Amino acid sequence: MTENQRVIAGRYELGNLIGRGGMADVYEGVDTRLGRTVAVKLLKSDLANDPAFEARFRQEAQASARMGHPTIVRVYDAGEEVTTDVHGNQHKFPFIVMEYVKGTLLRDLLHERRLTRQEALDYTVGVLTALEFSHRAGVVHRDIKSANIMINEAGQVKVMDFGIARAVSDSSATMAHTSGIVGTAQYFSPEQAKGETVDARTDLYSTGVLLYEMLCGRPPFKGESAVSVAYQHVSEPVLPPSQFDDSISAELDAVVLRALAKDREERFQSAEEFREHLIAAVNGSPETLATPVVSPNATTAWSLDTAEEVASEIEVAEDDFEALLGDLGSSSTTVMPSVAEPVKPVVAAAPQWDDLRTPATNPFSTLGVELPTQTGSTPAPLLANVNAPSKGVLWTAGSAITVVLVGLMVWLFGFSNFNLNVVPGGGIAVANVVGATYDDGYNVLTAQGLLVSKVSEPSDTIPADTIIRTDPIAGTAVGDRQVITVYVSSGANQVKVPSLLGLTESEAAGVLATFKLTLGTITQGNSGSVEAGKVIETIPGLNMEVAEGTAINLVISNGKVMVPDVRNLSISDARNAMSAPDVALPVSITTREECAGAAGTIVVDQSIAPGLAKQGSAIILYVGCAQ
Repeated sequence: MTENQRVIAGRYELGNLIGRGGMADVYEGVDTRLGRTVAVKLLKSDLANDPAFEARFRQEAQASARMGHPTIVRVYDAGEEVTTDVHGNQHKFPFIVMEYVKGTLLRDLLHERRLTRQEALDYTVGVLTALEFSHRAGVVHRDIKSANIMINEAGQVKVMDFGIARAVSDSSATMAHTSGIVGTAQYFSPEQAKGETVDARTDLYSTGVLLYEMLCGRPPFKGESAVSVAYQHVSEPVLPPSQFDDSISAELDAVVLRALAKDREERFQSAEEFREHLIAAVNGSPETLATPVVSPNATTAWSLDTAEEVASEIEVAEDDFEALLGDLGSSSTTVMPSVAEPVKPVVAAAPQWDDLRTPATNPFSTLGVELPTQTGSTPAPLLANVNAPSKGVLWTAGSAITVVLVGLMVWLFGFSNFNLNVVPGGGIAVANVVGATYDDGYNVLTAQGLLVSKVSEPSDTIPADTIIRTDPIAGTAVGDRQVITVYVSSGANQVKVPSLLGLTESEAAGVLATFKLTLGTITQGNSGSVEAGKVIETIPGLNMEVAEGTAINLVISNGKVMVPDVRNLSISDARNAMSAPDVALPVSITTREECAGAAGTIVVDQSIAPGLAKQGSAIILYVGCAQ
């Protein structure tokens, strides 16, 4: 029997080789018992030499099999195939039977072309979603890399090999394979490179490497050997991605560099946190900061001492304004921020006095105050033949600013009921957007200079696209460009009925619970292929969308088939009837007596009468003799 005709575990027929790696070969296969296409991964035989490996491997495979999530390749079965060579020596081949995914390895995509920015971000979000699910289940992947990520035909991420890396790394006899199995050096975290214990943040580091590679078209570290690359992960700083692509924003740079922090305490602490900051960095836009223009010929600058004098008058005005607020009955919890302190750096950084003769300079423009401009080349009379400002001019300018600002604040407070969302001690008070639509809430928060990360959340009571809550909550004092997580109702959550074909009742109940569905009624049914006690079909059917909590009814095989009456049919029609999927009985044709000539072609009798019979029973169809 050739390799491609090989059947393992008595049910998995191997087909074409579809992948080959350092620790395993992957074949397209068919589960002959359930009639479905699967992927069968055969691990190298020497991985089974360690007596502890088999138990660890099975334990990890079972843990992976419990993780049913759209971003994770499902594990259906695992075990060891034992073969005997021509010399009588036995060889063990650990195998894993997985969901068959039509698509392309991310590794191959990266080799073929440069990914778009959107593809890089979408794929990273998919990986982080898978990790969030697995980490909550207590499973650390340990080997996140492009070769373990499939992109299916719909462009969705499917992460493979959860838990398998741990089974290998915990086996003492297989450590020689570690460089090829437990994290390619390119994706090593510093703790892996140093041989330390790993945790969920190790997976986040490797995901950061993956994101870097997709954004830049190259990994963060390169070297002539795995050792040199691993050393760089431990000791060398990471160049920001924008060094290789100047269209990458500072916010996105910051997310990538945090994910690649050497100290795991400085990284994102969860996949959810990583994903939220990534989304916020993509949605945010960098502010444009005005930079003062200084004349190269200027010789006399305004001093900070003079700026402090101007600021001190504004501080006095602010005290008067707070007293005014008190007279008006204003709450002490919301006051205007001090403008005195910002005046000092603004004035100190202002252009030289000589440059004030040109219309382009205004040291108070950053405060929103416009001074009269002079057109043409003739200097303003006030500034003619003046090389430095007098204190009188400064006091006048400061007083003018104070009057304008205080007047503006009184107008805003007294007449427009305008909430500037500032709090004592500085900071921005998060606006209350609960109950608003997402678009309206987004506009309010971004107008405050905040970044928004949207998280959809099902709700049976709150209409879709309505904001449920924010984190931090409304009124919390936060800094500029703080990420605000906005939880938005997606309405009543809908889930697709999963495939339960071939599972026992208890196994089906476990899968349904994973999808937040419940087990409904159980009825018996006939099946030509599904063994007794296992699921034939579900009601509602596979992939039907239902609300969470819906009861799914099961039809369980009774191990029997309904034998049709094929008498008086042609041999061809009778064979087709007996080989139908819901019957699937092996057929033989004979006559009851020896014929002098040829046998007939019409069935005259059958060895099993029409009606219920045991699944897989052999049936004899009798024909008469030709006339």
